[in-house]
Amino acid sequence: MSLFRLDASIRTEGSTSRALGDIVEAEWHAAHPDAAVTRRHIGVAPLPATAWSDAVAASMTPEPERTPAQSAAAALAGELTDELAAADALLFAVPLYNFGVSQHFKSYVDLVLADPRMRPGGVPTTAGKPAVLVTVQGGNYSAGTPREGWDHATAWMRRILEDVWRLDLEVVTREFTLVGVNPALDQFTELADELKLFAEGQATRHGRALARLPRAA
Repeated sequence: MSLFRLDASIRTEGSTSRALGDIVEAEWHAAHPDAAVTRRHIGVAPLPATAWSDAVAASMTPEPERTPAQSAAAALAGELTDELAAADALLFAVPLYNFGVSQHFKSYVDLVLADPRMRPGGVPTTAGKPAVLVTVQGGNYSAGTPREGWDHATAWMRRILEDVWRLDLEVVTREFTLVGVNPALDQFTELADELKLFAEGQATRHGRALARLPRAA
């Protein structure tokens, strides 16, 4: 058994998405203590900004005629896809940044989709694999809140992971992570504590489920 874990937080200390990802991974590791874990920290070690455009250009250029940058980008897209293909289970920890998806994760998705094995319209190499998406939000954008609809990331990530990559996906969400940081949110301290416990419970349950492989045919 093997696990692929991707983190998109720009923080190495104090990251809520990392902390929840750690819970998921710990539950998976408890069931598979000797299994390999492949990690990619795209928030700390971002992918090259020009890699996607170079990979797209490479896909339309005969291999002998590719520039060094195009060849490197195509190879990187292949490497990222190899990591997904080799894993039995997948974990993505991606925070909400400025009401949208992390630029690091968007670059990652774009580059993976440049690999022939993952292009929309075919059967991706990830089809049927169990996966958990952990996402965290500084505020609260759920139904009935003043900023309902301001989360422009989660639906997009679900569309990619569930419908394009065809993963058997579970989602862990924690809201109000800026309570205690932003004084304007101090009135929500009690609710934030409840949401933290709920998200940690979700992470535990989904981590255990992730470990019960296979979940999909």
